[in-house]
Amino acid sequence: MAKTATSRYDVAEHLRSPEEMAAYLEACIDEADGNAAFIAKALGDIARAKGMSQVARDAGLSRESLYKALSGDRAPSFDTVLKVMGALGLKLHAEAVNQ
Repeated sequence: MAKTATSRYDVAEHLRSPEEMAAYLEACIDEADGNAAFIAKALGDIARAKGMSQVARDAGLSRESLYKALSGDRAPSFDTVLKVMGALGLKLHAEAVNQ
């Protein structure tokens, strides 16, 4: 029986347009259930798709601190989230939830 070669899936390789990036972030927010680190990881995926160095420059952060903030190991500050979203060309919005 022949061995099947597999490679690790990286969502960043599939986020090509701003619309795809926004849809991915929206889906992650829906699935996060309040887990800020999960959302930070999604922002990190999008930042890698755009180019981490450029996003860091546009956000006014060092590349190293951006990697740490968006690693998914911890929840970044809200200020960092807003800077990164701006650098990614994404906008945060609110929607009423029917309860």
